[in-house]
Amino acid sequence: MKRRNVNSSKIHTVGYDMDNKLLEIEFQQREVYRYQQVPLTVFHLLMAARSKGQYFDENIKNQYPFRKVA
Repeated sequence: MKRRNVNSSKIHTVGYDMDNKLLEIEFQQREVYRYQQVPLTVFHLLMAARSKGQYFDENIKNQYPFRKVA
């Protein structure tokens, strides 16, 4: 999955797999987590958010099944 750099103090890169509804986030500490069953709209709203870290905390963290991948 290709990830894009984002402007955030918390998140380094974000990627999304539309076919499998997977959201992949690389945090500034370089840890990568993959979130499952994430709707495309959530990805779009994350990418459009003024504060990506705040959007993540309020709308993604603890809302979707996830696993650490790196």
